[in-house]
Amino acid sequence: MRRKDREMDMDFARMVLDKCEYAVLGMVGPEGWPYSVPVTIVRDGEELYFHCALEGQKVECLRRDGRVCVTAVGDTHIPPDKFTTEYESAVAFGLAEEVTDPAEKTHALELLCRRHVPTNMDQFEVSMARSLDRTGVWRVRITGLTGKRKKYDKTGKEMKFGRME
Repeated sequence: MRRKDREMDMDFARMVLDKCEYAVLGMVGPEGWPYSVPVTIVRDGEELYFHCALEGQKVECLRRDGRVCVTAVGDTHIPPDKFTTEYESAVAFGLAEEVTDPAEKTHALELLCRRHVPTNMDQFEVSMARSLDRTGVWRVRITGLTGKRKKYDKTGKEMKFGRME
């Protein structure tokens, strides 16, 4: 990371992964070109899970080369009196693997649902019975993780080197 003054610790990076609305999954696309798509993620320890269709370009890319980069953005804010953006972000590198074990798929989907639709968990079992076989689940084993933040304190001074309020 070039801007070491904005680098945050691993706990911060994990927090961004845990609270982001969605992330962007970057992969090696056809003919070596980058290919990125938004995904809904959940973290379980040092692994990320996401769900998708059973077929498509994303699945083809992942089956061909499982090396991925997952970029998550947390809170952002554009201060009206500055030409800049406050942000928090995390970038995870890892190897994506298709989850085929029904128990692990169910576990991952339950984690995703608990995180993103916690008020609808009473429908989880019915939904799983109906859609487990037609839902793809992938696991990313995190091999590298960085967090970064640009934020100003109440006096207008940038909070660098991991300084918290």
